[in-house]
Amino acid sequence: PFRAGELALAEVRRKHNTTLKLLCRLAAEAVLSSPGGLLPHRDIIGQLPGQVLRASGGARLLLRRPSLDEYVLLMPRGPTIAYPKDISALLMMMDIHPGDTVLETGSGSGALSLFLSRAVGPKGHVLSYEIRDDHHRLAKKNYRHWRSAWKIGHTDEWPDNVEFILKDISTAAADLKSVTLDAVVLDMLKPQCALPVVHPSLKQGGVCAVYLANITQVIDLLDTIRSCKLPFLCERIIEVTHRSCDAAETSRSVPYVARPSHWQEAHSAFLIKLRKFRPQLS
Repeated sequence: PFRAGELALAEVRRKHNTTLKLLCRLAAEAVLSSPGGLLPHRDIIGQLPGQVLRASGGARLLLRRPSLDEYVLLMPRGPTIAYPKDISALLMMMDIHPGDTVLETGSGSGALSLFLSRAVGPKGHVLSYEIRDDHHRLAKKNYRHWRSAWKIGHTDEWPDNVEFILKDISTAAADLKSVTLDAVVLDMLKPQCALPVVHPSLKQGGVCAVYLANITQVIDLLDTIRSCKLPFLCERIIEVTHRSCDAAETSRSVPYVARPSHWQEAHSAFLIKLRKFRPQLS
């Protein structure tokens, strides 16, 4: 059952087959406010997830625990987050395993840090570098809130395996000398500034995945790799799109018809897969 201190997600059905999702941290004296009325947290605490409760205004709310992708979309944000659809593609690019050591530049709001934490597991380690103090503090806060809520609602603990570091990655060469990285992911405005620093620590044949907002940044990145003769091969450049379908109820003989939406629901980005290689001996 739900307990005080953990996260709960309330789903409210709205017009035109849309669903509003509300995230809250349960506290005995708090109240969940929705367009359909108020629901005291004490009415949620003790209930099993998956139950439908009625708010003061008559609206029916489906209560359940949030998934990780729902949490990162609804948690407090500073900078724009890497969307779960892009994060899943980045994780496949890097082929991360439990026990791996991964470096991330650009902690942001902590979305990617949480997914990396789950991917490497309790025996793995994530180094997350961030240059801005406000982003650094927000990423740590979001990570801590998810871990504390997970501990209450699950039998096992979420691993404490992310080290948030407030530092410019371009000045971190000395810190990484004794570190062997299984993979690197760069989510920053100019990732080419980080490549000369991180590539000596990245294992031979390891992958550096880069998240960029536009094609101009991609061109600048590849031009820098060529001009500086950095030991990276560009294996793939992809753009991940995500378009949902609306399930519209029709007749009893055909219960539902899925109609693709006419718009893309999430931000689109370019993902670049770089592979470290050993230059040919002369």
